[in-house]
Amino acid sequence: MGDISLMLQGYQLTTAEIVYHLPDYPELLQSYIWQDYDLAPKYPVLKKFLHFWESSLEGKMHSVMISSKPLLSPAECAYFASEWKIH
Repeated sequence: MGDISLMLQGYQLTTAEIVYHLPDYPELLQSYIWQDYDLAPKYPVLKKFLHFWESSLEGKMHSVMISSKPLLSPAECAYFASEWKIH
């Protein structure tokens, strides 16, 4: 599906910063930025990725910060009480 059709279904551009421990040096933290279209507030696409991370990658997650913003929203209309005529 295209990005526009996902947005029309309620998907929002979601960004997650995943802070994780380096496998070889667990006392050091590294940051990974993940971005995709997802459905707020349950975030099924992000949860699927985090499950993959926990089951397949060695770096143990420390924290996950999520931000999302709808890029496509209903138009805002403003009505004015005046009318202008041009010749």
